Amino acid sequence: MLAVTAPLLVGNTGARQDISVTVTDLRSAEGKVLACLTANAKAFPNCDKDPKALAMTVKAGTTVSFTFHDVKPGTYAISLLHDENGNGKADKALMIPKEGFGFSRDARVRMGPPKFSAAAFAVAAEPVHQRIRMRYLF
Repeated sequence: MLAVTAPLLVGNTGARQDISVTVTDLRSAEGKVLACLTANAKAFPNCDKDPKALAMTVKAGTTVSFTFHDVKPGTYAISLLHDENGNGKADKALMIPKEGFGFSRDARVRMGPPKFSAAAFAVAAEPVHQRIRMRYLF
């Protein structure tokens, strides 16, 4: 198990909390797990569209743990990619992901990624823990 932390990249006031994430069911320890946290429904699951999103990259393992620190209160969603070949992007075959993926609240995939609302969770007065199962289609 690998534990990694990342500092908050955006500023705001209010009681901030940690969001710890445990990722299970990775099929190999090859490559990296790319994670992003966003409060922007329009930017989910591709956090590149949200300049305020928090992104993290950790070494893959059979189970991976990491923490987003000092997150302001609000509603967020997490998306994950098991980038097995380490090229920094989601590889696809006929528009279907060849690498693993996962979402907060363990939101399921049906004809495309889940909506923000299916993966959304609240950050308020207590630290948050998300357990996310990595899924593979190939």
